[in-house]
Amino acid sequence: MPRYVALLRGVSPVNAKMPELRRCFEAAGFTNVKTVLASGNVVFDSTLRSDAAVERKAEQAMESNLDRAFYPIVRSVTALERLLTDDAFARHKIPADAKRVVTFMRDDRAPKTRLPHSADDASVLCQIGREVFTAYIPSDKGPVFMKLIERTFGKDVTTRTWETVKKCAAA
Repeated sequence: MPRYVALLRGVSPVNAKMPELRRCFEAAGFTNVKTVLASGNVVFDSTLRSDAAVERKAEQAMESNLDRAFYPIVRSVTALERLLTDDAFARHKIPADAKRVVTFMRDDRAPKTRLPHSADDASVLCQIGREVFTAYIPSDKGPVFMKLIERTFGKDVTTRTWETVKKCAAA
């Protein structure tokens, strides 16, 4: 049975409790459900065979059981493992103190600006299919990398650190 990860946009410990999300996914018929960290990562098994079908079912389950839905973007664990193995960051010169993040989209869309695109010590390095790879140097300017990603790809995306992607793939 395929194993999936639902990467939920906008989840934080303030607006969603992980046990409630887990129960919600179980009520939808997903099995072997686990949450990873407190930032809206739900890992589970499903008989459904497409990311889009899993996204629809997850969204319906949240609307029914939580009275709200977080925007789900789904990837199979196999796809995340391949993403980690291929490591798009390795092709770029990234400063040693840079943080690496992956932005996930439901669809493969063209960026609004040519890549790589940089501003304020953040660089949207490349796009491979429905994933975008960004590196940034933390600063007192706040999450400038998020503004750069949203200007380049829109707001209907969700972003995870490289370390979180590893944890989700291993769960």
